Amino acid sequence: MKFIGTPLPGVFEIEPEPIVDERGFFARTFDAGPFAERGLPGRWAQHNLSRNLRRGTLRGLHGVKPGFEEAKLVSCTRGAIWDVVVDLRSDSPTQLQWHAVVLSAARGNALFIPTGCLHGFQTLEDDADVFYCMSAPFDPEAAFSARFDDPKLGIAWPLLEPVLSPRDQSHPNL
Repeated sequence: MKFIGTPLPGVFEIEPEPIVDERGFFARTFDAGPFAERGLPGRWAQHNLSRNLRRGTLRGLHGVKPGFEEAKLVSCTRGAIWDVVVDLRSDSPTQLQWHAVVLSAARGNALFIPTGCLHGFQTLEDDADVFYCMSAPFDPEAAFSARFDDPKLGIAWPLLEPVLSPRDQSHPNL
């Protein structure tokens, strides 16, 4: 596995290093040792699958309130998504900045999102499946969301006219 740093401290794109032969390939998608070497979680309390039927589906921006810990490891197991992280950490030099990575089944890459960040994604294809691990179980009391098009953040989503749930349409600005 290759850990690729991003402009946001502690946010990593993770690329597999496949071993290829005539049958196909084998690649690690998670290994506790290399994660621990970087101070990242090695245990995941909850795994989630998000099936998205339509291109342009946008989910987010979701996070947890300060004082709660929730890191995520996100991958796209079918199709492709544009995955976004917004840094909300008060002690971060990149506070309120965002970074996006295309995650796809074809590439097999993943995105590690540390605690203190918002997360959202937009599907780039029909029938996109997103698999993500969370370091803590979902706690509705800790959860909060922000508008995907908050002008304070200025996220340049790739597809106009996103497919949104009523809930995601109603989130407030930060």
